[in-house]
Amino acid sequence: MVNSALIGSVNGAGKITASHRARNALVYVRQSTSGQLRRHTESTARQYGLAGQARALGWPESAIVVVDADLGVSGRYGSVRAGFADLVSRVCLGEVGAILGLEVSRLARSSAEFTRLLELARLTGTLLIDTDGVYDIGDVNDRMLLGLKGTMSEAELHLLAGRLHGAKLAAAQRGDLRFPLPIGYVLDSDGQYLIDPDEEIRAAVADVFTCFAQAGSAYRVVGEFTDRKFPLRAYGGAWAGQVRWGRLSHARVCDILANPCYAGTYVYGRSYQEYKVTPDGGVRSARRYRPREQWPLVIHDHHEGYIGWQQFLANEAKLQANRTRKGGRPAREGHALLQGIIVCGGCGIRMAPSYRDQRYSSYQCAEARREAKVTARCRTIATSVVDDAVSELVLATINPGQIKLALKAADEVARRHTRSHRAAELAAERAQYEADRAERAFMQVEPENRLVARTLEKRWETKLAALVEAEAALATARDARPELPERSSLLALAGDLPALWASPDIEYRDRKRLLRTLIADVTIIPTSEKDVVTIGVRWQTGATDQITVGRPGPGRTPAEALEFIAARSATTRDAALAAQLNAAGLTTGRGRPFDAAAVHRARNAAGLRAPWSASACHDGEITIAELSAKLGITRSAVYDWIKAGKLEAHQTPAGRWHIIWDQAVEARCRDMIAASVRLGRRHRSAHSACDGEITAPDLGARLGVNTTVVLDWVHAGKLAAHQTAAGRWHVVWDEAVEARCRDMIASSVRLAPKERGGAGACDGELSIRQLTIRLGIGRGTVLAWIHAGKLAAHQTAVGYWRIPFDESVEARCREWIAASPRLARRQRTQQTSEGGAV
Repeated sequence: MVNSALIGSVNGAGKITASHRARNALVYVRQSTSGQLRRHTESTARQYGLAGQARALGWPESAIVVVDADLGVSGRYGSVRAGFADLVSRVCLGEVGAILGLEVSRLARSSAEFTRLLELARLTGTLLIDTDGVYDIGDVNDRMLLGLKGTMSEAELHLLAGRLHGAKLAAAQRGDLRFPLPIGYVLDSDGQYLIDPDEEIRAAVADVFTCFAQAGSAYRVVGEFTDRKFPLRAYGGAWAGQVRWGRLSHARVCDILANPCYAGTYVYGRSYQEYKVTPDGGVRSARRYRPREQWPLVIHDHHEGYIGWQQFLANEAKLQANRTRKGGRPAREGHALLQGIIVCGGCGIRMAPSYRDQRYSSYQCAEARREAKVTARCRTIATSVVDDAVSELVLATINPGQIKLALKAADEVARRHTRSHRAAELAAERAQYEADRAERAFMQVEPENRLVARTLEKRWETKLAALVEAEAALATARDARPELPERSSLLALAGDLPALWASPDIEYRDRKRLLRTLIADVTIIPTSEKDVVTIGVRWQTGATDQITVGRPGPGRTPAEALEFIAARSATTRDAALAAQLNAAGLTTGRGRPFDAAAVHRARNAAGLRAPWSASACHDGEITIAELSAKLGITRSAVYDWIKAGKLEAHQTPAGRWHIIWDQAVEARCRDMIAASVRLGRRHRSAHSACDGEITAPDLGARLGVNTTVVLDWVHAGKLAAHQTAAGRWHVVWDEAVEARCRDMIASSVRLAPKERGGAGACDGELSIRQLTIRLGIGRGTVLAWIHAGKLAAHQTAVGYWRIPFDESVEARCREWIAASPRLARRQRTQQTSEGGAV
């Protein structure tokens, strides 16, 4: 029974009818953030207590539904709130009689979402109930009242957010707005940033910057910390504020290197929230980072840093250069020194190194080939040709005299920078004076004289804008100040550089990084001469050099070496020939000793035949390949016989086996084949059927059935047959046996459908299966001939093809097979495997 006293205490309770109580009452519970859930527990309890108010208003317990899926979720957008979406869907289905909340005007912080909910509630006759009373949206007064309260709620939130943001911005301008500190920093009792007193944490963070300065790659830093743990401070949850130790990931290394806090700089506004509308009408938000030039507030030397600001900028530039998706070409492993900075002069696209093995690689226009932009002027160049020439140019350029000139130029650059720096300081001082003067003039005017005050205020704003620009120019000049190394270290390096460059302890990555500090790019200039290559070098200073070097290698072997190889190519193998060339004092086109691979390349380039291509057999001898073809067995079987001493053979100087051969040896070989189960089964050519007999495969082909069916008939005693010594079945055959076989096929449920094509064929016609067996080709080939009109054929009522066949048709088919390399090769393979038995 409904408590009338409680109902009377709620404004507008009389609007609740029996039809409303016949539907569900939804209690919507929401808190904006997880922090509010932890701190504002009383608000959560009050919202859950609305279920008791629903019972007091007459809804039974079974009809009260609590929707609390949006606890800890912001109410700005309803599309990302599962609970609010469920509430709206229930209202649309007419299941809801009333929605209860502490303040129904704040069910949704978006006016669009709230207005949509009100419209749906009006159409379905749903009431909205809060602590102020009951609202019937069908009543225009209640609808206007709720709409006004919703607008006022949204304006209130806007004002509160503006005040909070203004307070945050004022604190940030003083450097007092505190953010979660990165690992390696702590706050003291006064709220100031201090480097973590824990030495282990301090050393771990410092080692990240040291490793990156040495390696120049975030992945290399991760590799250095493979067997070492890295600290991480937890925020939120049970471990809030505590330091946990775990694996250092690549993402964390990038975050540390890109965080200006480690450079002692305070930054506000590095990131912002970006909202996007999805095609289904939902709203998604994501955190985006602004470029460094767009940071709204930067305070240098705010606290002690692990690195300086210049080091931070250098790290930022290295990270940017390492991003291959953004067009970066970082120095990587591999002995191609110009990887990433070499350009093809033919197509204008960067060339990429292609590694064939540990010794040989080449520069190719790989990207141009993928994009179909390769030109006739594009060339593939061995890396050693270009790398050696550019390395010699660099080592010849970097000498004490050149370094003194470079230092002299650097001093001039430093003096020029000092002059421009001083000019920026004077400009900033003048802008400050002008701004102060405009401020004093504005302050002296009478407030009532608005005509003059507006003019002076506008002038003051102009001077302040000029001051901001002058201070920004001064900061840019300070940041661009070059850091020069000590003169003594550079002069010492010039003397030790050739030995250091050739040292095997220096990694290729370090050589590449040194080249990139001096060379901007290298271009392969197209020329008409094939034996030379022209290389254009552009230095970082803008100066250019051009080198022309020869292209030694395969095809350009010295003439003396080629004559030596040609004289012995037919009888000497590659390894032995390489030893003879080295003993004669001959070298490759690159001036290196010969090896087997170099001799092989020289043979191919000059078209010289190898020793195994020559036939040096005497009378009464045969090669392994000839014996294998003659007996129809594999070469490995012949090798096994030679190793077991079953065949008399000798090896030539070129390493080729010659076997003594006559009729007695042939007879002994055939006996060994017949005695071997494996070879006997392969060597079918020795088991031809006798007169009045037919082999099981031939019988299956004749009847259009599987060989397995024939063997089943033999084992069941339905066919008279005997097995040869090699294990092959021969069936006694005549017209009566053939008629009996066809009767068995016709009476078989399984075989009859398969044989319909054969049994229903007229005289002078063949089915596709019969034709494929007769010609040794595939079913697809026959169908292709039919569809192309090459073969005359008709289709039966059940869908089987019938092909008129005679000697002329067979001759024409075999001509097509011989003209097709694929079909001819397949037919030869089948003949070899089956041995051609009849």
